[in-house]
Amino acid sequence: MLSLQNKGCHNINFVSPSHFVPQIVEAVILAAKDGLTLPLVYNTGGYDEIDTLKLLEGIIDIYMPDIKFGDNIKAKKYTKSAKYFDIVKSAVKEMHRQVGDLKTNEEGIACKGLLVRHLVMPENIADTDKILEFIANEVSKDTLINIMSQYYPAHKSYTFPELSRRISRNEYSEAVKYAENLGLTNVMVT
Repeated sequence: MLSLQNKGCHNINFVSPSHFVPQIVEAVILAAKDGLTLPLVYNTGGYDEIDTLKLLEGIIDIYMPDIKFGDNIKAKKYTKSAKYFDIVKSAVKEMHRQVGDLKTNEEGIACKGLLVRHLVMPENIADTDKILEFIANEVSKDTLINIMSQYYPAHKSYTFPELSRRISRNEYSEAVKYAENLGLTNVMVT
């Protein structure tokens, strides 16, 4: 981490880090003693235990979770997780409680807050509308949400006909328009 800081990196990004939280905490404590000042990013699939997130309070500066599905039944069908949306909602609310809405420095570089990612899927299989409603109504209308268009069928997705195609421009634009209609103010389109 210190080497990356010395090279001019903007942050330290921990990707899919849940199973390394004890080691991350220990490493950050050691690095902070030696001058680590970069923002720490917790880049996660969003399916995180509240107890784990509470261990990170005051350590993680930026939470960057995915929200994949807005419906437990569909999430179980595609991921085998029966309570996916319930768990993700609790996790995202805890993340927001800890760091608030995303803030940037004078150079426009993120330094603290929540950034949610969501991948639009064909036929609204991910229930994008429910995810956006959750963010607008239960988190913050100022949450930065990256609505992603790059769904690409791969691996086992072809076993589900509804997942075996890319999304249309119309499906994507409807998702973005819905976010705007809900009053979400920080929508990033990719």
